[in-house]
Amino acid sequence: MSKLSVVIITYNEEENIRGCLESANWSDEIVVVDSFSTDRTVEIAREFTPNVFQNRWTNFSQQKNLALEKASNEWVLNVDADERVTPELKKEILRILNSGFISANGYYIPLRNHYLGKWIRHCGWYPDYHLRLFRKGKGRFNERTVHESVIVEGKKGYLKSHLQHFSYKNLSDHLARIDKYAALTAQEMHGRGKRTTAFDLLFRPLARFIRMYLIKRGFLDGIYGLIVSLMGSFYVFIKYVKLWELSKRKIR
Repeated sequence: MSKLSVVIITYNEEENIRGCLESANWSDEIVVVDSFSTDRTVEIAREFTPNVFQNRWTNFSQQKNLALEKASNEWVLNVDADERVTPELKKEILRILNSGFISANGYYIPLRNHYLGKWIRHCGWYPDYHLRLFRKGKGRFNERTVHESVIVEGKKGYLKSHLQHFSYKNLSDHLARIDKYAALTAQEMHGRGKRTTAFDLLFRPLARFIRMYLIKRGFLDGIYGLIVSLMGSFYVFIKYVKLWELSKRKIR
């Protein structure tokens, strides 16, 4: 049987971390890299694992790569603090690790995203595949400040069972994250020489809404689908406004 390490990065996640760790407590090892939380995150994490490390925040990729370096087992499962490993996913992972022959070096896992208490089945939110299970020696997080992902050498596969993802506490939390992630993405785009055009501000947000609400059938999720689609469109608009703002600052 191949052994598994679960890796998690945290910052002020006392509302989420216990449920996350309880869902992953069947693994051979849990590694938590915390960015000096000011709440009870570290205290709660140490109830489940002695492998709790603290590191000043750099960016998502570097924090996750540090957690990866701390892991001691052949296989790694990356989980966020607001996610839960379902019993079905646990069984599927253990079946693979116990099989004796594993042809793939990484596996994509679907996320079941919940928004304000409702599972969003459309809007492009399900199945939301992310590569989360991989051989430690064959995978590493790419060097991006935001929207990081694992780059895995060799063959990849897909699992059927999902992670539960409880993405936002409320609308204020969603708006705050839009501001945060839009700023990070704009900075990354600005660094690549990207600039905002009128097309970006007028049509890209509209295109995002049409894709989420009509093409991806967000309307089938009712008012939740409408809100999610509008928020997705707003994120695109804010991202390009922030990119424009960065360009203006440079000119001045």
